Amino acid sequence: MDLGGETWRVVRGDEVCGEITIDGVDMPWVRGSFVAGPGFAGVKPLFDRELELLERLDEDPEAWEAAYDRVADAVRLVSPRGPVADFLLHVRDGRAWFRWDDEPLT
Repeated sequence: MDLGGETWRVVRGDEVCGEITIDGVDMPWVRGSFVAGPGFAGVKPLFDRELELLERLDEDPEAWEAAYDRVADAVRLVSPRGPVADFLLHVRDGRAWFRWDDEPLT
C-alpha cells in the first residue's frame, strides 16, 4: 500500500489537533511530519507522558498502557479514506509514527 504523501489528521471532537504527511512506511509502522493544529495544545501533555512511559516500558507496562489509553480516548486518527478503527500513535518534535487497523483490536 503506497501511502507516501498522504495527509492523515489527528482529531479531537470537531477540532483538528494536527496533520501527518506520510513520508515513510515500514509496515506496520507509518511515519511522517506532524504539523500541530489548534487543538494540539490540549492533548500534547498526553502524548508527552505516553512517550515518557514508553521509554521505560520494561519498568511498568501497565502505566504506559493507562497513559496510552488516555491518548486513544482523547483523539481519533483519520486517514484520507475516513477514521480508522484502531491505532497506536506517537507524536514528538514535529514527527509522528503510527500503526493502524481497520478493525478494532481486542
